[in-house]
Amino acid sequence: MSSPFALVFPGQGSQSVGMLDAWGDHPAVATTLKEASDALGEDIGRLIHEGPKEALALTTNTQPVMLVAGVAAWRVWQAEGGAAPAVMAGHSLGEYAALVAAGALTLTQAAPLVRFRAAAMQSAVPVGTGAMAAILGMDAERVVAGCAEAQAIFGADSAEVVEAVNFNDPAQTVIAGSKAAVDKACELLKAQGAKRALPLPVSAPFHSSLMKPAAEALKAKLADTPFATPRIPVVNNIDVAVETDADRIRDALYRQAFGPVRWVSCVQAIQARGVTTLVECGPGKVLAGLAKRIDAGLTGVPLFDPASLAEVKHLLG
Repeated sequence: MSSPFALVFPGQGSQSVGMLDAWGDHPAVATTLKEASDALGEDIGRLIHEGPKEALALTTNTQPVMLVAGVAAWRVWQAEGGAAPAVMAGHSLGEYAALVAAGALTLTQAAPLVRFRAAAMQSAVPVGTGAMAAILGMDAERVVAGCAEAQAIFGADSAEVVEAVNFNDPAQTVIAGSKAAVDKACELLKAQGAKRALPLPVSAPFHSSLMKPAAEALKAKLADTPFATPRIPVVNNIDVAVETDADRIRDALYRQAFGPVRWVSCVQAIQARGVTTLVECGPGKVLAGLAKRIDAGLTGVPLFDPASLAEVKHLLG
């Protein structure tokens, strides 16, 4: 009997050209690429294999390719006899991959949905007017307070906005909003003792209230999408809750677009279920690395190629 584990799916930022090449011509990957390509009307496999990097970094491409990469890794895991996880979660966009893996959505439904989400997010805020930054070496409550201070400087009737949007680990919180307010918050937080305030190379202030127009467009799209009951519990980002009702899953995805990713709380909720191993399903090692920083008693391992798959199987026993 293998020990209980969680499968977690990464979000935007972990993509790279050729990120599926190590799987070779594994049938589970080929099927996944064909399904997504048919659903989107373009050759997604070619985009992932050839890039260029700049094309993969466009939000409208990043979101579908990361969905595909996560689902492909999950399907290989299943095809190779991997055990079922006790629980799943996904970071931001990764939540869609978790819902596909849990059987709530098909990939054919999810691929156009995340592309629509990406396009809506991109058009909600003109490029260059929004910003995001990672605040390192400061606890989340102080970051939240610093954002409020920075926003207050612009006055109550100002359109300038800055909010804490990704609670990634106890000492790493991402902030987002309008460029001037994010810059001001970075300045304040550094003066208040943050180790670093690192501007992120993103095209929109994801998960901030500036994404509300994108979320409204997404809400209509979600309403037209049938959802099934997940076969495996999925802890969502916005409420840190496991939902089984289709309308409640839709509502959580809608609010997630303009609300914070509460990753620390998600991992703690997974841990509260008696799970100490988190397997990051998809490219990169970001979430695997965060696990240990959230709690030293957790093990985070990546699953993105045949070698890491063998390691995960060995670890789970």
